[in-house]
Amino acid sequence: MEGLVKAFKGKKVFLTGHTGFKGSWMLQWLHSLGAIVKGYALVPENIQDLYPTINGDTLCESVIADIRDLNKLKSEIISFEPDFIFHLAAQPLVRYSYQFPVETFEVNVMGTANVLEAMRYLQKPVIGVMITTDKVYENKEWHYPYREVDRLGGYDPYSASKASAELVISSYRNSFFNASNFAEHKKSIASARAGNVIGGGDWAKDRIVPDIVRALSNGNDIEVRNPNAVRPWQHVLEPIGGYLQLAMRMAQNREKYNESWNFGPNADDTYVVEDLVKISIDIWGKGSYKKPELKDELHEAGLLKLDIQKSIQELKWKPKLNSIEAIKWTLDYYKSNDPILTMKKQISDYQNL
Repeated sequence: MEGLVKAFKGKKVFLTGHTGFKGSWMLQWLHSLGAIVKGYALVPENIQDLYPTINGDTLCESVIADIRDLNKLKSEIISFEPDFIFHLAAQPLVRYSYQFPVETFEVNVMGTANVLEAMRYLQKPVIGVMITTDKVYENKEWHYPYREVDRLGGYDPYSASKASAELVISSYRNSFFNASNFAEHKKSIASARAGNVIGGGDWAKDRIVPDIVRALSNGNDIEVRNPNAVRPWQHVLEPIGGYLQLAMRMAQNREKYNESWNFGPNADDTYVVEDLVKISIDIWGKGSYKKPELKDELHEAGLLKLDIQKSIQELKWKPKLNSIEAIKWTLDYYKSNDPILTMKKQISDYQNL
């Protein structure tokens, strides 16, 4: 905790995607650390979203704009002169990407390129952490956990767009922010790969936990599309803690950590979707589920694991919550009568683990 406070207190942080689910959790955490945050994102879709719930406009300077607007983005970054940039803005849904593939590529690939391009014109040292996903790997559906050096790929438009974003990050790092020329550009760039994040305040469509909570709250059966799919479930504070830890390490040594990093649960801490549903029903205290008959169902990965040893060994980061604890913390938020207090308490509790 003391290390993060020292790293971020009084520092300027430019946070894209601050109105989203993960962005809102990160905004709340950065605010608690004493950071000065400027957010850049689209407006939340509805009043139920996490950002309006936590009164996000009181926690940062909020710029509502499109990540695809290079001139606007560049102007906001340059005028703010940030010490850190966390790029979370994205089209984050696999199934949505099948409906709107071009938008997905525009937001996830060109949006990332725009952030990096804006950084080129920033006349001061800055640390950039670009957030992608665990789905950037060419997934062969095997039990071998993917390492940062493994081949990139993507079956669906979402996964392919994020793998492409990784290539953009690598290109900018090599071409414009190369460590060998650090004295000239003073930019440090890393990418962070995490996925299957759960936590309170997520109401996105076609995500399993929001679907579970909506069904349980309304007394409906939970519809389980892919009951046997294996996922590395992790609470939202796990990867965000990883992003902050990575940025802190980069600030300590600006030429050492400019690479890609995996953040996920321990390799043996995975559950199939059906187990997640059963555990959620047990914690909630009631509920039921069904497996609907699906026709012409879109492809979604059935098995995906990450190797997190590099982050454990070199960043001194490690997961603090197992999957069952992550599910419990998540449902505790949804059952709470005071979501802001619950969120703050979970951040504090997590830091003290």
